[in-house]
Amino acid sequence: MRSFLFSLIALVSIAAAAEPQPIPLWPAEAPIGDGTSEKAEAKLTVHRPEKPNGTSMVICPGGGYGTLVTGPEGHGIARWLTRYGITGVVLEYRLPAGRSKVPLLDAQRAIRTVRAHAKEWDCDPKKVGIIGFSAGGHLAATAATHFDDGDRKSEDPVEQQGSRPDFAVLVYPVITMGEKTHGGSFKALLGESPTEEAIKLYSLETQVTAKTSPTYITHALDDEIVPVSHSQAFHEALKKKHVPCEYLELPSGGHGLNGYSGPMWDAWQTGSLKWLASRGLLAPQ
Repeated sequence: MRSFLFSLIALVSIAAAAEPQPIPLWPAEAPIGDGTSEKAEAKLTVHRPEKPNGTSMVICPGGGYGTLVTGPEGHGIARWLTRYGITGVVLEYRLPAGRSKVPLLDAQRAIRTVRAHAKEWDCDPKKVGIIGFSAGGHLAATAATHFDDGDRKSEDPVEQQGSRPDFAVLVYPVITMGEKTHGGSFKALLGESPTEEAIKLYSLETQVTAKTSPTYITHALDDEIVPVSHSQAFHEALKKKHVPCEYLELPSGGHGLNGYSGPMWDAWQTGSLKWLASRGLLAPQ
């Protein structure tokens, strides 16, 4: 009996040790976007599959830019992705409190970090995507429309990497900062009195170019928190610029799709996996 208990304790310890641990996103201080920096609190948690297929996704939880829903929209999504060989990288980004550039700087750094560690994490640096939910969807769409090629002269190997996601998945995303915006996200990201320039910059339906990342979008028609018009507008903008995209409009589910379960939740997951497979990012389902 004593031997059995020791064996059981050892197995529990091994399982605990195998749980992915968060790592700092920034080495020391993190930029704010105005030439200053602050003590870094953002972090990544890398969920690695048993049989990686090379595809990875940075995961941006929602929370109205005022909190982070890291359970169902973070680590839960990572565990789902690993079942299909995808490396899930949960990003706990800094909350902006009116400092609009802060979340994007974290998302860009996350994408660069995955590419810099691609060999170590069994990832293909050309198959790094981003997925986001609600305000996290806004962040993912911001990363898909605002990016750079990296700084090849930087002494930091992470900053040498490009920040453009190779693809994006947006789930009931906030898109516009215009008339039909989500009030909480607007205030948290842009502050009380943003300029018209800032409003346009983060109204992502106006920021799509031919270089925007290929995108899969899903949204429920009865979403009363973030209107379905957000996703519709982004989808139309992508089509006008001939960006590869797919939009799944769900008949019901509201915001959060019935609490992250049921047929509507299953539908977007099945649809996104098929879309990923069609783009060579996943084995056919």
